[in-house]
Amino acid sequence: MSKVIAIDGTFASGKGTLAKKLAEHFGYAYLDTGKLYRAVGLRALDAKTDMGDGKALAELAAEINPTELDNPELKSGAVGAAASKVAVHTEVRAALYNFQRNFAAKPGKNFKGAVLDGRDIGTVICPDADVKLYVDAKPGVRAERRYKELLSYGEGVTLEKVAADLAERDNRDQNRAEAPLKPAANAHLLDTTNLSIDAAFERAKTLIDLILAQK
Repeated sequence: MSKVIAIDGTFASGKGTLAKKLAEHFGYAYLDTGKLYRAVGLRALDAKTDMGDGKALAELAAEINPTELDNPELKSGAVGAAASKVAVHTEVRAALYNFQRNFAAKPGKNFKGAVLDGRDIGTVICPDADVKLYVDAKPGVRAERRYKELLSYGEGVTLEKVAADLAERDNRDQNRAEAPLKPAANAHLLDTTNLSIDAAFERAKTLIDLILAQK
């Protein structure tokens, strides 16, 4: 059986970069599940689909293919906001459920396991994951990170606007009825507020090595 590492956490906490580094280190396949919702969000924006129409959004979600996850447009602030809106719908989450579960169960013959990061990996998608991490950081630090990221993409934004958008997104993610963002009961918490990505990686790697050695 291949191993599964589930990494959940708040937006701009560094979980995606951390998950990618861990996957490379352990020789695991990597899936940024947030990109699935971003891909749906981008489809919805392009098609001008009502963000409140769960059924129509689910139809878009059912058509997602892996090649769409490499689209650089998924990094934009507008698509990120759309992703958070489509993710509240039960129909959308159901449409993407099997994609994520299949990836975790069958990462490919060249990989020893799978690393998935998102909002509900340890709680819903892979509740039996071998390792569960929950990554977080203080809101001000996360807003600053996202602000610098968006500037690097050439987007004209202010730190105040980014902070407001982040607060709105946190509220929507944590209070949605379907699969709200929260740590799994047996998740290990990792606060990256005062950690560089390399320091966070070393801390997570040490923890994962310890857990997997006991399996």
